[in-house]
Amino acid sequence: MGFGDLKSAAGLRVLNDFLADRSYIEGYVPSQADVAVFEAIAGPPPADLFHALRWYNHIKSYEKQKASLPGVKKALGKYGPADVEDTTGAATDSKDDDDIDLFGSDDEEESEEAKKLREERLAQYESKKSKKPAVIAKSSILLDVKPWDDETDMAKLEECVRSIQADGLVWGSSKLVPVGYGIKKLQIQCVVEDDKVGTDMLEERITAFEDYVQSMDVAAFNKI
Repeated sequence: MGFGDLKSAAGLRVLNDFLADRSYIEGYVPSQADVAVFEAIAGPPPADLFHALRWYNHIKSYEKQKASLPGVKKALGKYGPADVEDTTGAATDSKDDDDIDLFGSDDEEESEEAKKLREERLAQYESKKSKKPAVIAKSSILLDVKPWDDETDMAKLEECVRSIQADGLVWGSSKLVPVGYGIKKLQIQCVVEDDKVGTDMLEERITAFEDYVQSMDVAAFNKI
């Protein structure tokens, strides 16, 4: 098992394909499996590997909580596709002197054949994954939108929130919830496509209606 070399472009492509129909490395919640793979990556994947980048940014948000995530961290090679060998951090030391052929070609031919076989397996894996229909990762989000005071027009506030339109965003039900001193907050549900809409974007767009909105909080966030 493995992803290949996760510090290489080929390894990141395998990770991206692996996450095309998954939200996490294992299971349905962030775990030590995600931490192990995250720590093996040199930095954010490029934008064209959007499944891997979406996962990377999501796991990065747990940076302060990663020690408390469930599961037991295993060797990196225990995660990923079954038909790809993990080579991240593989030793690059030369073979012992007894194994070196000073004259020739046997070792070089073996090395080239092994390299060619690995490349063929990666190509076969990527071809197989590309034939699978992409599964769109979605989340259900419950937002608390707070007004300035009890004189804020809540009907107008909700109208402003629902006026926000984006590809991958669908607004759902809503209700007004008392918070004290005659003030009510708007609690509104939405469903988003993870690759297209994030909570940061929602907060920026909603709080832009500064005549009505004091602040926005995420009350609940669930993968669908």
